[in-house]
Amino acid sequence: MDFMPCLTEAVARYRSEVAGSREHLSLLRWQIEQGHALDRRETFPGHVTTSAFVLSPDHARILLIDHVVIGRWLQPGGHWEEAEHFHQSAAREAVEETGVQDLQLHPWHREADVPFAIDSHDVPGKPARGEPDHVHHDLQYLFLADPARPLVAQVEEVHAAAWKPVEELAAIAPRALARIAMLALPG
Repeated sequence: MDFMPCLTEAVARYRSEVAGSREHLSLLRWQIEQGHALDRRETFPGHVTTSAFVLSPDHARILLIDHVVIGRWLQPGGHWEEAEHFHQSAAREAVEETGVQDLQLHPWHREADVPFAIDSHDVPGKPARGEPDHVHHDLQYLFLADPARPLVAQVEEVHAAAWKPVEELAAIAPRALARIAMLALPG
């Protein structure tokens, strides 16, 4: 993947095809225009992460992780790692952190690499690493998986992985929850 051209296209398509009227993504767009190495976690004030909203086929449940460092339930995700497409980085994080099996990109994506949501949010720095407070520009993708299949939490990063009612996203990712509520069930 040629990271910057792919990111530029994904953000442009997201803004024109998906984003709400208040989603300007100003900092992310400025960093792209400035040529910041957004694929590197050492890039500040922000860099790219990817995450996965993994739904049950009936959209009633969502796969969440109890994050060790953050100390709350979130969708699986992490810093972008080399992949042919951004959604593959998000899928890899979901599989690594939860052991979810037979993960499939949701039909909403129409096989395109356009994010379901982009969430630029502040994260605390890690002084031990010389890392200041910064921003994660999280490219979020939608997946489907069978909640009856076993999960195996990656204990180094997560306390647990579990299927929760999709309404749990109200406190985590309200924009994504609103978009999920408008989706037609695949089939």
